[in-house]
Amino acid sequence: MSNTQSTIKDYSRLDPDTVINAVESMGYYSDARILALNSYENRVYQIGIEDQQPLIAKFYRPGRWSEQQILEEHQFSQELYELDIPAIPPLYLAQLSSAQLSPDQQSATEKKSLLHYKGYRFSLYQRHGGRAPELTDMDQLYRLGKLMGRIHAVGKMKPFEHRPLLSIDSFIKKPFAYILEHNFMPTLFQESYKAIVSDILQHVEKNFQQFPPDIIRLHGDCHAGNILWTDNGPHFVDFDDSRSGPAVQDLWMLLSGERHEQEMQLREVLEGYNEFCDFNLTELNLIESLRSMRIVHYAGWLAKRWNDPAFPRAFPWFNTESFWGEHILQLKEQLAILQEPPLQLYP
Repeated sequence: MSNTQSTIKDYSRLDPDTVINAVESMGYYSDARILALNSYENRVYQIGIEDQQPLIAKFYRPGRWSEQQILEEHQFSQELYELDIPAIPPLYLAQLSSAQLSPDQQSATEKKSLLHYKGYRFSLYQRHGGRAPELTDMDQLYRLGKLMGRIHAVGKMKPFEHRPLLSIDSFIKKPFAYILEHNFMPTLFQESYKAIVSDILQHVEKNFQQFPPDIIRLHGDCHAGNILWTDNGPHFVDFDDSRSGPAVQDLWMLLSGERHEQEMQLREVLEGYNEFCDFNLTELNLIESLRSMRIVHYAGWLAKRWNDPAFPRAFPWFNTESFWGEHILQLKEQLAILQEPPLQLYP
């Protein structure tokens, strides 16, 4: 790694010229149109390309993932793509138009998906449009269930070696400690926050001990924003949070509404899912634990990224007394749900 690469710690040098020059370093010619897409953890842009469809360029947050972890994410999405599962992998350099690469570039680049430019790591993707799925549409839920079953059937074939585990430590304990240690929590709310998170932690740990799940490779962040629906059906994007964990992690974010509505939705999802992969029904006991983990982790994620100028602009309500009061109320409501019976499948 060059000295320039080793000193990059943030996105402060990633201006439009750098983004365009990075793409053009791979043999493309930009028409200078650049559109920042809705992403905060990484920086993602649509880049206009002369006489071709635009490309999507994803610049990885410095220091977040190791090179091995990024490549393992790429390999997983590519593995799915090669099995005709509608996941969107990055472009390999070998797939780029050879006419646009110099002979030296062609000989030096053999199937390389993680690219480098002036200290930033990035990857290129074909542009795929679409809209968010209608998660109240039972037919769409059934189709999503079938595709998730196919993804998880592949996910079970081998483990991740480098991607992290979806763990209580990383999703509750560490963000909880970070918020308190860095004085994000107003004194007014500290004792209530400590008490409610401790109670949630106790319930979540008990649930995972009582219902230990099978651990497989996951998409990891399968909310509606990472599923794009077209007239030909859905495709899955943004495997940046892919990790090892229980299968139900990729399913529970498809559910919404009141309890009886979620049970109807879950039945449709699992009917499709079980056509390709057997679902362990004991994992239904983990849904609210996983939701609790996500709620705690989200506040910790915002806190950890607060020094990134993009975050105060995008989340101006964070770190106010109003936010923390509402956050604690949400945690109290979640603790009550944790004590209810899990969702049931009715015939």
